[in-house]
Order: sequence, then structure tokens, then C-alpha cells
Amino acid sequence: MVEFSFDLSDQPEIVQQAAGYAQLGLELAQNWLLSPAAWSQFGLLIIAYFVAVLVNRRLRPGMSRLLDPGEAENIFAKPRLFLMMFLPLLLPLLAYVFTAIGETIVVSLFESGAVIAFGKRVFLFLAVRALVRDIFSDPFLKLVGKYIFIPIAALYALGILDDVQTQLAETIVSLGNIQFSLLSIVRGGIAGSILFWLGSWSNKQSTDFISRQQEMRPSIRQLITKTAEFAIFGLAFLLLMNIMGIDLSALAILSGAIGVGLGFGLQKIASNFISGVILLIEGQATVGDYVELDGGEAGTIIKMTARATILETFDGRWIVVPNEDFITTRVVNFSDAGSANRYEAEFSVSYNTDINALPGIINPAVAALDFVLDDPEGPDCELVGFGDSGIDFCVEYWVSGIDDGRNKYKSHVLFAIWNALKEADIEIPYPQRVVEIKGKMPA
Repeated sequence: MVEFSFDLSDQPEIVQQAAGYAQLGLELAQNWLLSPAAWSQFGLLIIAYFVAVLVNRRLRPGMSRLLDPGEAENIFAKPRLFLMMFLPLLLPLLAYVFTAIGETIVVSLFESGAVIAFGKRVFLFLAVRALVRDIFSDPFLKLVGKYIFIPIAALYALGILDDVQTQLAETIVSLGNIQFSLLSIVRGGIAGSILFWLGSWSNKQSTDFISRQQEMRPSIRQLITKTAEFAIFGLAFLLLMNIMGIDLSALAILSGAIGVGLGFGLQKIASNFISGVILLIEGQATVGDYVELDGGEAGTIIKMTARATILETFDGRWIVVPNEDFITTRVVNFSDAGSANRYEAEFSVSYNTDINALPGIINPAVAALDFVLDDPEGPDCELVGFGDSGIDFCVEYWVSGIDDGRNKYKSHVLFAIWNALKEADIEIPYPQRVVEIKGKMPA
């Protein structure tokens, strides 16, 4: 047996440890090369791999045809496509299974199976590598797989994962009265990443499902969506605390501090949160409604969060309004329950006009516009008063939308009035003033 002897006493400790591991690896390799049992295990490894290749060639095309939904769009199409993504794992997993069978044979014959056990772990490493490289499409999962799953699989394949776990478990980090081991921190980081990714994915799926339930009121859909979101991430947090081994009773002091904070510093946040829940339950203002508040804020509700409601004005600006303002102040909802809205367009005509004929001219002209409704009432031209320069009229009309700047209903109505008056040869008066000069005119 070949041995290397170097004096490393004056070298750093890490160099001495690396040299020790290298010497152990060399001795292990020499034992494998000179052992008949090792050669038989190598042979079984090769046979297991080739059997896995043959079975994969036979099995994979049939599984592809079985799982491929083609043009079908039924409830089983997505699950079949999901299972079909894992076909690249078939070969390394088959090799792992056949190697495990060979390992039991070798252990029963030679009472040792270190070589074939190493090969089995390598096949599992290849399966994890194929999972990260060929199956994971989400960027976050690829990142986690590249820097967490593959290194863990590599440590397992080399047979030193247990030693690394022991070293991490023995290293304790103190944070006040709470103590963590490095292993629990690493485990919590891995589990937290996966749990909150699963939470985000589950929240997106539940939100999409709830949004498709058109028989529910929009406010109820919003409330159920928010409740599901809190439940999903709350469950993820509790699971993470359990995985990290943190006693939840240790958080009692923190919970008490949060309660005091809600009573004093976070009072407004709590008030806005409760107001948001009331809004969602009552449904008097929901996403898509055009509202106007006492403070002059007006716009379409595009989002309702736990703290505030976001309005979008007709010129594209966003206004963030605390939910409490919708409960404690007067709010005008122009589109609640999809109701129609009435508007007025003012105009004037000359005093020489036959005003009795105006309703018969203006009402049909406005009614001809495609957005003007006949129900609850058609256009109504009314006399408003006698002005300094002309006779003042207005026409009332109903529309099913909001004249919010995007939909300029009044502008179209005024155009129709102008054209109708011009066709009837009715004069729209200019401002007129009577000037009285007292005394003699200057020469």
C-alpha cells in the first residue's frame, strides 16, 4: 500500500485536516482497487446502469404517450402534463433502484457494500441535478436548487452529510434568551424559502380560482382572497417555527409588545385594517367603482389592500386613501350596483327664438347618441332661466357610465346640441351689454 509522509506540523489546521482527508481517500481507493468484493460491486454498478438504460428505453415512450393529453382540455390534462415533466428523472431513479437491489445482494455475499452504496448515492445526485436543470422552470426554485439542493446531494454522495450535520448541530448561536444551532438556521432558511414560495404559489392559485367565481359579489371575492392569503402565510410561518425548533411560547413577550403597539403607535393601522374588512363585507365600495370622497379625491377603485384603497384618476394618477376615510366620511359612489347616472348639458339661445319648439329639436338630437339611455328616462330639455344675453336651457340625459374624463359624454351632447341648433337656424347669443350715456354727446 502506498503511503505519503509529509511534515505538516507547521501548516495551518485546515491544511492538516485536508491532508488527513486526502490520505483517507487514498487508502479507501487502494482498498477498493485491491479488493475482489470492490470489483464485483463495480461490475454490479455497470450492470445496474445498463439495465436501467434498457428499461428506460422501453418504458419512457409508453409513459410519454400515456401522459401526453394532446388537444384534450379536461380536468386531467394539467395533472398529466405535470407528471410528464418528471420523465427526465426516470433513468437516474431506475439506476438508483437497480443499484439498491444490487447492494442487498453484495451485502448478503460479502457483508460489505461501500462501493455500490457510493454508486447508488451518485445516481441520486444525478437525479437531483436533472431535477434542477431540466424540470425546475421557476427562477427562485432554480436558484434554491443550484445553491442548496445540489450541494446537499453532493455531500450525501460523498458520504459526509452526516458529519456536516453534526458539526452544524453542535455550533450554537445565542440571541437573547433564545438559542439556535447553525443546523436549525440552515434548515429554517431552506424550509422558509420553500414554504413561502409554496405560499406564494398557493395564494396565486387560490386568487385565480376565487376571481373566477362570478356569482359572488366582488367585495366578497376580495374578502375571501385576503382571508386565504393570511391563512396560507400564517400556516407557513407556524410550520417554519416548528421546523426550526422554536417554542412558540418564547414569542409570548413579542406578542404582548405587538398588542401594546397596536393600542398606541399602531392604532391607525389597526383602524384602517378593520375598516378594510368592513368595506369588503358590506360591499358598498369595491374594485371597479367610481367614487368621490369629501376631501375631493375621486377616481376608480383599482385595488383594495389591508391598509388602504387605491383610486386611479382619469389622467392615470394613483391616490392612496386610508380605509378609515371610507367609514368615517361621506363617500359618493357613482357606479354602485351598476346603476345609471344622470348628467346635464347647459346652453343658451337668443331672445328671438321660439322656445316652445326647442324640446322637439334638442331631445331627438340627444336621444340619437348611442350612449344615451331611454330608461329610466329619455333626454329632457328644460327651461332654466332668462339670462342677460339669452334664454338659458339645459338638457338632462342618462348614461350607464361615468363622465370621468375618459368618457366625455357631455362633450358629445354639446356637439349634438350645436349641430341641431345650426340646422334649425337658431342663434346662440353673444354676450350683450346696454350702455347708457348721460348728458350731451361730446362734439
